[in-house]
Amino acid sequence: MAQQVREIMTGTPAAVGPQTSVAEVARRMREEDIGAVLVVEDDQLRGLVTDRDLVVRVLAEGKSVEATTVSEACSADLAAVSPDDEIDRAVQLMREQAVRRLPVVENGHPVGIVSLGDLAIERDPGSALGDISSAEPNQ
Repeated sequence: MAQQVREIMTGTPAAVGPQTSVAEVARRMREEDIGAVLVVEDDQLRGLVTDRDLVVRVLAEGKSVEATTVSEACSADLAAVSPDDEIDRAVQLMREQAVRRLPVVENGHPVGIVSLGDLAIERDPGSALGDISSAEPNQ
């Protein structure tokens, strides 16, 4: 069983600059079949934007997807873990912060992302969430 975040994280996560339009981010999410993108500036993590953020903070507010930048839609106050952190630390932070994804940061630089699905596959692969998380995406 994996012990450290680095063993289950997704390395080289999708990242965009803060001035990227939310329309471009949404297209990237669709093309890469992902639900979260890191917002990075000068190789420093500035935020995390999820598909839910786009719906709640942009679409539901009637904002233009072309004119709204990802910096306006992302969560900037982030909890993050290190690749050397124990997996239990990631679980604890997800519970405390009520989040499904955590950026993985090393020396201030984003190096990965760990999701609730990653944890389910590792900790309880036979569970419904583990099954769903390990299934191939439908196209």
